[in-house]
Amino acid sequence: MSSESDNGRPEIAAFQELSQLVHHLEDELGTFRRRAMAAEARVKELEALSGDEPTDVVALARENADLKKRLAVATDRTRQLLERVRFVRQQGAKGGEK
Repeated sequence: MSSESDNGRPEIAAFQELSQLVHHLEDELGTFRRRAMAAEARVKELEALSGDEPTDVVALARENADLKKRLAVATDRTRQLLERVRFVRQQGAKGGEK
């Protein structure tokens, strides 16, 4: 009998291995379930933030566009002033020649 118990029955060993695999799969399933629930909660949080109110990114993008427009206007005005200064200098130089 000791030789039989040393060799073990193959179906008992297979059942024990299967039992361990099922236990590991239960652990993994629990981990995946927790991660899925956390991800769903995060999605709901992000959806709530992106509702009717603009998010920080949208507000910053709008502000950036406004600043670019203002910069373009200021650049154009500066060029116009520079052209006027050049014209006045040219007129002054021509007047001094006479």
